[in-house]
Amino acid sequence: MEQLTALDAGFLEAEDSDRHASLAIGAIAVLDGPMPRPDTIMAGLAERALTVPRLHQLLRTQPLDLGAPQWVEDTNFDASHHIRYAALPQPGDDAALYRWAADIMERRLDRDRPLWECWVVDGLEYNRWAILLKVHHCIADGIAAARLFSRLCDDGGTPGKGVVRRAARGTGAFSPADWLGEAWRISTGLPVAAVQAVRGALGIVTGLLRPAAASSLTGPVTSMRRYAAGEVSLDEVDSVCREFGVTVNDVALAAITDSFRNILIRRGEKPRRDALRTLVPVSVRSDDARDRADNRVSVMLPYLPVDKADPVHQLRTVHSRLSRAKSSGQREAGNILVSAANVIPFALTAWTVRALTRLPQRGVVTVATNVPGPPKRLRVMGRDIVRLLPIPPIAIQLRTGVAIMSYADRLVFGVIGDYDTAPDVDELARGIERAVARLVDISAGHWRSTPVGTLQLVQGG
Repeated sequence: MEQLTALDAGFLEAEDSDRHASLAIGAIAVLDGPMPRPDTIMAGLAERALTVPRLHQLLRTQPLDLGAPQWVEDTNFDASHHIRYAALPQPGDDAALYRWAADIMERRLDRDRPLWECWVVDGLEYNRWAILLKVHHCIADGIAAARLFSRLCDDGGTPGKGVVRRAARGTGAFSPADWLGEAWRISTGLPVAAVQAVRGALGIVTGLLRPAAASSLTGPVTSMRRYAAGEVSLDEVDSVCREFGVTVNDVALAAITDSFRNILIRRGEKPRRDALRTLVPVSVRSDDARDRADNRVSVMLPYLPVDKADPVHQLRTVHSRLSRAKSSGQREAGNILVSAANVIPFALTAWTVRALTRLPQRGVVTVATNVPGPPKRLRVMGRDIVRLLPIPPIAIQLRTGVAIMSYADRLVFGVIGDYDTAPDVDELARGIERAVARLVDISAGHWRSTPVGTLQLVQGG
């Protein structure tokens, strides 16, 4: 039997800390029609799901948290419990798809069954249909979930090869000898990066403990969600990267910055320098672990510069702050802390995480996670996936979250928010698209920054 890592189990604890939270991640694949018969699609997906062990395994917890939860085979597995059919009301536009997806994602997965669902959705406009895959975050991070989704697609891999699985980690019983040996192994690897890791750990702790400026972006959430998505051209984003010497992630976060700034202004709030500390997950997944279903992420906690109005200043500030965060050791510190937690008796880590997730969280305002998606279009049942839309979760006082994913020649932003306290997620998504378009125009010379930091159109440019 395989165990959950401390980080995997932490997502269960975070969900348990708030009865309104559902810590599942998802993706919507929109496919060109005509749609095959629902029973044909569902039978094909069920067959492919059987090649992924995690999709037919149950979660078994240990009494009093004396050992880590384990993955065990569901001897009564029935794919029909997980693969379902739905139809959108007419006209089947994006608004209807997003509202339906929010309804699905806000519901918690049943822990008495394998922790996933796959919905086949009919009735989209333009003779299209969709598939929504929803998995609990304790199963996979964004990269692992993307790989898991590809296993359900055509040419996703020959059964038995590249199957999502993890190396076994024992029976779950606590062994003092094993723990001491593992602790020694990790501790001997610390001195080389110890100073940087300590600095990074201090930065993470400070970021979590220092309250962000008060705003409507944080606070308790309800159990209902809203969802929206925005899309931009990857080629155009690349043109901005070449012009300013930045990364795709820098451009994405600068666009998110500008959109959040406008949201705050529309809500009648001042965009302060410390108003948008953002949790930015960083993958620490090695190549030999790309097919393993688990979480392998560290974090950075930069402030996004919503106090700056000029988009070029926003972009350059995002770039410098992310560069500083990367060099500060936050990534290494997070990785070491997670590794160390795996060798501490699970009962101690579980109780600690449970206590921390129940404390009021005021340091982080939103999450922006970037997942590299498939570079070429995928197919399901011979149909092209023309759009792939990521869906992040929200919890622990975060009222909005943004998932960024590349797919073929597009960069996609999936925005989720609390239904009552973040009703403007559609405007947040549209604002991200407008911010990217403005940076594209600036990089092409159609706009220029003036000395006072505003933008003017260059006539004839």
